[in-house]
Amino acid sequence: ALQKFLPVQHAQFPSQKRCLPSPTRNVSLAKRDENKVSVLERQIFDFLGYQWAPILANFIHIIIVILGLFGTIQYRPRYITGYAVWLILWVTWNVFVICFYLEAGDLSKETDLILTFNISMHRSWWMENGPGCTVTSVTPAPDWAPEDHRYITVSGCFLEYQYIEVAHSSLQIFLALAGFIYACYVVKCITEEEDSFDFIGGFDSYGYQGPQKTSHLQLQPMYMSK
Repeated sequence: ALQKFLPVQHAQFPSQKRCLPSPTRNVSLAKRDENKVSVLERQIFDFLGYQWAPILANFIHIIIVILGLFGTIQYRPRYITGYAVWLILWVTWNVFVICFYLEAGDLSKETDLILTFNISMHRSWWMENGPGCTVTSVTPAPDWAPEDHRYITVSGCFLEYQYIEVAHSSLQIFLALAGFIYACYVVKCITEEEDSFDFIGGFDSYGYQGPQKTSHLQLQPMYMSK
């Protein structure tokens, strides 16, 4: 018998193809970084103005954005889905803030209870520090004014503080809508990828072995009669 060696190539497990190419995922991460930076900037001015309700909302939003970034990097669709759901609530909150400062319906921007939880009489930081604003103390203060507060008038502002707050909220709505679209796309890609991987049987169908540095070709004997 003539023994002859023929090369036999073993079936290889197909590499898992990520539905998110690096440029697309980088854009998604960049969008969330922009969202986080803009919220941090807004958080600073809300702290300066003692706006407790926006401070709380901004803090929750920052935490959710961090979880969304983690879900994108680690391909965790549940985290990204939670991030997308929160964005709907975030858009709703910012729409309310816009209506509040524009005094839509029965809302009034002079109401202390809504944004400061009735803890203080502070208004937006931009009310006194807006572009071109001149602050003048009024003396004597009215009898109804608290002793620990000063009574002032603000004039000469190039842009009223309520419009600055509206611009901040409008920016957050735009970023949230963009983030929601990217989040839905990422969840769709990851879900389809996982379903496709489960359909072909995962690792077991291919008898997959870890990658080896040696050649994938293995010689096996084949016997042939003379």
